[in-house]
Amino acid sequence: MKYTRLGGTGAHVSRLCLGCMSFGTSLWDWTIDEEASLAMVRKAVEAGINFFDTADGYGRGESEEILGRAIRTLGVRREEVVLATKIFAPMTQGPNMVGLSRKHILQGIDAVLKRMQVDYIDLYQIHRFDYATPMDETIAALDDAISAGKILYIGASSMAAYQFAKYLMRADALGRSRFVSMQNHYNLLYREEEREMVPLCLEENIGMIPWSPLGGGRLVGTHEAKTTRATSKSVTGGIGRFQRPSDQAVVDALAEVARERGESPAQVAVAWLMSRPGVTAPIIGATKLHQLDDPIRAVDTVLSDEEVARLEAPYVPQAPIGLAEPLKEGETGRSFEFGLPN
Repeated sequence: MKYTRLGGTGAHVSRLCLGCMSFGTSLWDWTIDEEASLAMVRKAVEAGINFFDTADGYGRGESEEILGRAIRTLGVRREEVVLATKIFAPMTQGPNMVGLSRKHILQGIDAVLKRMQVDYIDLYQIHRFDYATPMDETIAALDDAISAGKILYIGASSMAAYQFAKYLMRADALGRSRFVSMQNHYNLLYREEEREMVPLCLEENIGMIPWSPLGGGRLVGTHEAKTTRATSKSVTGGIGRFQRPSDQAVVDALAEVARERGESPAQVAVAWLMSRPGVTAPIIGATKLHQLDDPIRAVDTVLSDEEVARLEAPYVPQAPIGLAEPLKEGETGRSFEFGLPN
């Protein structure tokens, strides 16, 4: 395994992050039980992965509980792992149990510390942009949690670049802690982030930890595209994502490059993402142990400029995917397509 700094911080993380959205069986139709989750964490740790990402909304906290127990069961030293989680999604039907208000953030941090049985969270991330809460309130609450020693760093996920830029600007103006990472939707089939978000993160020294590096399974190869999660009714309504002719052209180019190299499409797809400027660690989600093998091999995979050009050539721009929707007139709630693999 190789390691790198998380954005402009002094913290070092593995070049792969294990995504734990699949841990727990209470919410989605493709998740795995605790025994299988423990085996996944064990394999990741044995491969040198020290970076783990979850969210309170994954199984309404079940994923966080399982990850915390797995770390303790395996005897992994707390100071040697980087634990990341996220807040935003509704935890109950209560009006204060969703979003990025000071009330929800501070009670949410206390709740996750209890669920994971840890004293602090390394990277605490806002899961989406909250149109209903003033930015200053969110920034101040997160900074106060850092001052209290409950979290070390803050990050963000999936929003428009102008929104993230405003968060950074306001944090600077207020003299509060800055976001150090962006968990964005980025892969060979979805490259809209290259327009504004990637240049912004490079300019501001923000580490990118992309989610869905294999396009929900679409980039594992034409014969394996219909993975359980990719065709899950809870994720895509059972039809799968990235079904445009141009998407198939990307998949075909990937298969051709992988075949010539004697490697799998998944390995090449993750290697491509890891080679992109500013990418710290793709978040690898898995429901079977062997699904970690190709991403682990990708850490040492080097693509030529010609191969990269061939992989990128078929891409056709598309509408944004996975962002929170603006509030409609008179609306006070907060929602987004939480079923998307993140």
